[in-house]
Amino acid sequence: MTPERIMAWAIPGFFVLIAIEFAVARWRGHKAYRSNDAINSLGLGVISQIVGVLSKLLSVGIYAWCVQHLGVFHLAANSVWVWLSALLLYDFLYYWLHRMGHEVNVLWAAHVVHHQSEDYNLTTALRQTGSGVLLGWLFYLPMALLGYPVEVFVVVALIDLLYQFWVHTGEIDKLGWFDRVFCSPSNHRAHHAVNDRYLDKNYGGILILWDRLFGTFTEENDSEPPVFGTRSPLQSWNPLWANAEVYWAMVQDAWHAERWRDKLQLWFRPPGWRPADVAARFPKPAFDIDHPRYDPPMSRGFTVYLLLQFALLLGMSIHFLTLVPVAPLPTLLLYAGYLVASLCVLGILMEGRRSATWLEGVRVLATALVPVLSGKWFGIPHLDGYMMLAIAVVFGLSALALPWLHGGQRGLSLHDGAAPV
Repeated sequence: MTPERIMAWAIPGFFVLIAIEFAVARWRGHKAYRSNDAINSLGLGVISQIVGVLSKLLSVGIYAWCVQHLGVFHLAANSVWVWLSALLLYDFLYYWLHRMGHEVNVLWAAHVVHHQSEDYNLTTALRQTGSGVLLGWLFYLPMALLGYPVEVFVVVALIDLLYQFWVHTGEIDKLGWFDRVFCSPSNHRAHHAVNDRYLDKNYGGILILWDRLFGTFTEENDSEPPVFGTRSPLQSWNPLWANAEVYWAMVQDAWHAERWRDKLQLWFRPPGWRPADVAARFPKPAFDIDHPRYDPPMSRGFTVYLLLQFALLLGMSIHFLTLVPVAPLPTLLLYAGYLVASLCVLGILMEGRRSATWLEGVRVLATALVPVLSGKWFGIPHLDGYMMLAIAVVFGLSALALPWLHGGQRGLSLHDGAAPV
């Protein structure tokens, strides 16, 4: 079974756990979820999976080449000790990738996506970068040089990733001895916080022992609840901008810097570092930990519409993952482009931009008409006539409902008391 198929099967399980967390939080009187933030986080997770599929040549291909040509040993994939040591070594290397992702600007530009949410729940776990593949593979080359087989590397990477899902919750309290050995919800809440006492701590993926060993551990303190997000708040629901914001800020600062030395070192300095001349000419506001969360108002009807549209896109995304082994590359690229563009349109819809309503109208009409007019879905397997008809009907009705919903949404102002569902 391929990693894509494992993820396709895991995704429904994620949503069962998300539903349980949502119900428990409501029962306890906690407001753990906002619709706009959850859609944004899940949409970024979808984009990350799409990029991961299309960039496999870089992430896995280079690893495979290094194992074959540079591996010192030829380790057996049927050895229990190889698997256990691989998982331990992967988690150790993940600690250093994660730590450098907080200490080196160009790596933070990729990792920041995971920290942008100002909520902390299980959807935050799925909020992943789309650009981490560019440099992240470098940190795992020691495994290739030691000769760990590709299939072992891929599976232990998936195990490490899947483990970290459950720790992104505010509904599980401290766990005693477990917190001292493993990454846990309490430990990881501290990691995601922007409070001074928690900043840049607790990097471990499965084991928190690495943090204890290298001096980066801190305990969640009941007297100072974690405040989530980043020190440069995103203030957007656009998933492409979420992936690009820090890169763009670095490009701008590098362009404005007068010294070539500053233009270069900017990329490798800690996050937040800026050349003195750039900081003087283009100052940024100081971080305020008490700033209000980004939360443009949405009417209930509009919220329901967005949740429905996102659910449809999520179903298509799962379908996309199942097609990876069988569909031709042009079809996958076309499908991926549609999904990414659709998620961006939903994002700017949630921001309340006027242009987004027209873009959404075009999107839903095109989605409804293309299957009917073409007679097939661009050669994508497993979409029969009944499924295409259902797609056409659902998105056709969406196009009809959009003007009415937009009228209700337009009546809101930032001073209305309409809270997201």
